[in-house]
Amino acid sequence: MKRNRKSGTSAREGERGSVLALSAIGMLSLLLAVGLGVDVSHLYLAKADLQNAADASALAAAAALNSSPSGITEAATRAVTAMNNYEFNKAATPNVSFPRANVLFAVNFGGPYISEADAHASPSNIRFVQVKSQELPVGMSFASFVLGSNHNLSASATAGLSVPINVYCNFIPLSVIDQDMVPGQTYTIRATTGGSPSPGNYQILAVAGPGGVDVGFGIGAGVDACAEKGAIYAVDTKPGVTAGKVRTGINSRFDDYQGSQLDPVAEPPDTNVKEGITHAQYLAARDPENKAMYHNPQYWNAPSHAGVADRRIVLIPIVKLSEYDPGRNTVKFDHFGAFFLKTKAAGGNGGEMQAEFIDKRYAIGKGSYNPNGAVGDPLLATPVLYK
Repeated sequence: MKRNRKSGTSAREGERGSVLALSAIGMLSLLLAVGLGVDVSHLYLAKADLQNAADASALAAAAALNSSPSGITEAATRAVTAMNNYEFNKAATPNVSFPRANVLFAVNFGGPYISEADAHASPSNIRFVQVKSQELPVGMSFASFVLGSNHNLSASATAGLSVPINVYCNFIPLSVIDQDMVPGQTYTIRATTGGSPSPGNYQILAVAGPGGVDVGFGIGAGVDACAEKGAIYAVDTKPGVTAGKVRTGINSRFDDYQGSQLDPVAEPPDTNVKEGITHAQYLAARDPENKAMYHNPQYWNAPSHAGVADRRIVLIPIVKLSEYDPGRNTVKFDHFGAFFLKTKAAGGNGGEMQAEFIDKRYAIGKGSYNPNGAVGDPLLATPVLYK
């Protein structure tokens, strides 16, 4: 019996240290598993960030397409700017940037996709933009023995202009009297008493709200409302001049916030606040080689606040003259047009306010397509992320 007890004790003594070894191996395995999970999660987050950058880049580029060579140039510029704003060049491996050569264009979604230079040769039908990021090396900490010290990630996105929309949003609460619009001509969007549709009515729309402050914010940012082309949609017109609030709304787009409650961040100025230029000159000020955002001092003034391109391009409802009556009444929107704001609004009680009519395809404001609504306007569209 004593020998049996000694034999059992000796066997247990021989097993001493095995639990410690197994615990060490188990702890190492656990740490490796956790480390692998951390690295894989890092990869997923980096991939998502890269894809978000590609999506934003493609949408920014599509919003610039306007059937002209300048639109192709601006699309490539916006794509590069949007992608590089994510600062992937500050990752673990430096000098990772997004070049213009990675921005491609196409007439149809399925391609073929062509370079910026080739798109300049035939810009009128270009409707889609595809961006492809360069490979981004993401450093591995724990999973290097499985995935290597770096794992390369890339992303691509395709965006384009929507079908012609017939529901329009983010227009400004002013109106233009319907007439035979000629591209490049300047039209009155707010008339003096003698030239207004009726006494006491200055073509101001109360769609942003009944007060003057609402008008100012609506003009500065675009109203949070939508209307269908040709549908029975009526909105109150606003009697009275409301000159101060109209002026602050318009002038915020020229980087003038004097006497305004508008915010340069929420209602930013245009990137070019030069007054008195035409829309063609506004486009001509952009550098086709992207050496700078703008390059012609004759047609360009930089804002003091951070600007957003095309803030001087506004969507305005066009209304039949017969729709107006004296004082406050309702009008039906006949259709919409894209206009270029040439100058700030003058001081005092105001007078005629004018803008140039644009007859080019523009992705402006927001909108959608109602299949049961009127035929959409092929010149107005919204940027859409397709892939």
